[in-house]
Amino acid sequence: MSKVKWGVAARRRRKKLLKAAKGYRGARRLHLLKAKETVMRAKRYATRDRKTHKRSYRNLWVIRLNAAARAKGITYSQFMAACRKAKIQLNRKQLSELAVNDQAAFDSLVAQVTSA
Repeated sequence: MSKVKWGVAARRRRKKLLKAAKGYRGARRLHLLKAKETVMRAKRYATRDRKTHKRSYRNLWVIRLNAAARAKGITYSQFMAACRKAKIQLNRKQLSELAVNDQAAFDSLVAQVTSA
């Protein structure tokens, strides 16, 4: 059996790692060990923060809906409960888009919900 030389594979692996560390400062970009630690940590944070990103957007939609609903004289929780009772199938993202971009449609929606 012939001997396998790892030079090409090792170089590719190191180049891929250093490419992932591009944009970091100092040894974090230049030294393999520091770059590897930093890239691994960045991947962990990226995985965690994808969930945080979704959570913060939902929080923003709720805040917008609360402000728009209170301007119409109803609280957020009352508005959402009335939407469920009226069987309105719009989610918080769509409702907040209506509240921000289409005031007339949101007004009619609030009127429909409060009457039901």
